[in-house]
Amino acid sequence: MRALALILALLGAPALAEEVVLGLSRDEVAITTRFDGSEILIFGAVKRDGPIPEGSELDVVITLAGPSKPVVVRRKDRRFGIWVNTDAVEVDAAPSFYAVAASGTLSEVLKEVEDLRHKISTERAIRSVGAPETILDSASFTEALIRIREANGLYKTLEDHVAIDQQTLFRTSVAMPANLTEGEYAIRIFLLRDGNVVSQGASTIDVRKVGLERWLFGMSRQQPLLYGLMSLAIAIAAGWGASAVFRYIRS
Repeated sequence: MRALALILALLGAPALAEEVVLGLSRDEVAITTRFDGSEILIFGAVKRDGPIPEGSELDVVITLAGPSKPVVVRRKDRRFGIWVNTDAVEVDAAPSFYAVAASGTLSEVLKEVEDLRHKISTERAIRSVGAPETILDSASFTEALIRIREANGLYKTLEDHVAIDQQTLFRTSVAMPANLTEGEYAIRIFLLRDGNVVSQGASTIDVRKVGLERWLFGMSRQQPLLYGLMSLAIAIAAGWGASAVFRYIRS
């Protein structure tokens, strides 16, 4: 009876919990006319109910994702000596910016089933449900989108980029390019052991245009006619000014 009671007590005891305590170097990014990118420092600690678990090392994966929007990916082919669009696939939702940083090689610290469940890697973060029946290689369109955005600095896989101290403190930094989309950027932190997610945390960073940049952007959306007329007037004035300077130099 005593043995049975002990077994039941052990089964009913809560498992050792590990929780994320997250910190950010900044919680907002202001896009101005001189904005040329920003770097976000993401750091934190692991809160535990007891001693550090033995038998497996702690790994940390951090993702930073911009607003997701549908994207049409087109394929070009050479027809009659010119390049033309032949096929197109609409990706249902793709983050405008996506960075995934890991304490090791992503494929080694993260199991495939956990990637499927939490949509951590860049490929899993993009949602593409269906494609026209005439297109048999729809996955290649998603791969092309990733390649293009990687070349523009919008998608990043940062392996061995999260530093962990004594299986408790962690930190990483993510460089954000100048061509950011406005909106709320989601941060997710995953604690892993043996490739399995044991805990996770989340936060957000607000990215907004401010000052003159914000005013011009708002005018272009709310008063497009006035914005177009003003742009035309500025172009005419600039052309007239350049012409006047050229005539003055020649004289």
